[in-house]
Amino acid sequence: MASYLTEPFDRLPFGSAEKSRRYATERYQGAVGLNWYDCDLTLRFLMRRHLGDGFGWAEPRLREMGALMGGPIAERAEETDRNPPRLEKYDRWGRDISLVVMPPSFEAARRDLVATSFTRPDFVAEAAANGVDPAPLGVAWSYLLDQADIGMACALGTGGDMVVALTEQFAPDDVKARVRELFAEGEMSGEAAQMLTERSGGSDLGALESTASRDGDAWRLNGLKWFASNANGSAFVVLAKPVVADDGVRGIAPFLVLRERRDGSRNGVRIRRLKDKLGTRSVASAEIEFTDAEAFLLAPSSSAGQGGDGKGLARMMELTNNARLAISMMGLGCARRALVESLCYATTREAFGAPLAEQPLMRRKLAELIVETEAVQALVFDGYLGRPRLRVGPALIKLRAARLGVTAASDAIEIHGGNGYIEQWPVARILRDAQVNPIWEGGDNILCLDVRRAIERQDAHEPFLDRLTEAVQQAPPGDDATADLVTDRIARLREAINRWRGLDRTVAEARLYPLAQYMADVYAAALLLEQAGWERADTGTDRKALVARLYARSRLADAGPLRGIDGPAEEQERFKDLADGALIDTRD
Repeated sequence: MASYLTEPFDRLPFGSAEKSRRYATERYQGAVGLNWYDCDLTLRFLMRRHLGDGFGWAEPRLREMGALMGGPIAERAEETDRNPPRLEKYDRWGRDISLVVMPPSFEAARRDLVATSFTRPDFVAEAAANGVDPAPLGVAWSYLLDQADIGMACALGTGGDMVVALTEQFAPDDVKARVRELFAEGEMSGEAAQMLTERSGGSDLGALESTASRDGDAWRLNGLKWFASNANGSAFVVLAKPVVADDGVRGIAPFLVLRERRDGSRNGVRIRRLKDKLGTRSVASAEIEFTDAEAFLLAPSSSAGQGGDGKGLARMMELTNNARLAISMMGLGCARRALVESLCYATTREAFGAPLAEQPLMRRKLAELIVETEAVQALVFDGYLGRPRLRVGPALIKLRAARLGVTAASDAIEIHGGNGYIEQWPVARILRDAQVNPIWEGGDNILCLDVRRAIERQDAHEPFLDRLTEAVQQAPPGDDATADLVTDRIARLREAINRWRGLDRTVAEARLYPLAQYMADVYAAALLLEQAGWERADTGTDRKALVARLYARSRLADAGPLRGIDGPAEEQERFKDLADGALIDTRD
């Protein structure tokens, strides 16, 4: 019997050295401790593709980031989840200070992340000086962070780009200077928050009740925001209605509220309480009350100077597409982490005389996780880096990525069995965190309504279908059946959109969900074929072609009367190719 087994039950009659291997806990290492860049072949492949000649300069920095995210950041995420932020409502004199106290683990992670962010100004300048496009690096940084802690990603990145962009356009010069100072370390500095949701409704923004009254070149803002993330930030974009505006969508305008007034005194921002959330505990979410808070209109003034131009919400929604891509990346991060934890566990855990990963049913599940995760990976990276940027892209990508984060985390718990249901194992937290992604920045129904809006008002399906056709044309030779299948589904999708546009309005709205799902299915299949073509040209291998084939067979092919039971079993025959391409683990 191994020396590390010292409990009395280890000396029971039916114990044996062979059975004791199951209790060698040092063998179950999980994702933490891996270099998350080195272990991810698809990420490395995509960075080579998108960085081109700049890849040589960038890779050492990507490798450093992979070690940071897979080590200290991931470890601190668990500690912060156990010891979340707390609110100090009053000081010792009874004054309302509304101070959010973040745990040391959060502060340590935040310092490291801000100092090494690929979006910080000095890094962007260094990359440009070396002829490297920083955009793919910023995407990779977010992808790696989201595998560790999507709450931290929210805390660092909630609306920073929105605050900076709108302030530069519309705020007074002294306020612009203050915001530049706040964001000197980059947009991912943790200083920003956006505050939209009220008790009257989350997605029904036209029903909000917060008001703003003009006060010189500033405004006084009053109201209550029911769910505001990153409550410990310093710069907030807040939706409110000027008191003279219409009570409806056109009356809404965005305002900038800073933690401190122009004169340095504390602004009228009061935190009622922190939300006791299911997950994402590392980002402080709160109910925030504004009482005559100094605010600045982030929109052109009306001709009468009495409020916005009636396009404030529309302007915010344009910026929201970037936020939806960020939430999509969070869903992908949860799915990728769930996949890595599952592979680590299934290749180590033994049952019925063999590792779980050698059992046919487990191989089926793991292969499905690999294929679905890489399909969403293709969608999200295309959303950020693809050209042209598709109007319907963010909604479709979030629809698929946010949901996969939840289902993949749930699958990971099942793969871990009872251990997965225990909070000491990381997959329980990943599931709790992932559940917020379908809610943030619009649930499935809101995303479907945005797809409708884009098709009806902008014919956005036309460039979308063109992009799919272009992607399929990059497919490698040798698997014409998959390319033909996806090409056929692009044509059928065009027919489906045309038929949908002729439906009764009520029926058409009810059919939006299957239409959007169909669009996402074909989109992902086309992108996987495109990646397969890139891989063939880059390395001469066909793993991505296998992934594309399995995905298209699962999502697009007609199953037939036998539901595919008599179909090819490539997920079994080539499981090693799938698994080795999904995770490189060189640890003993």
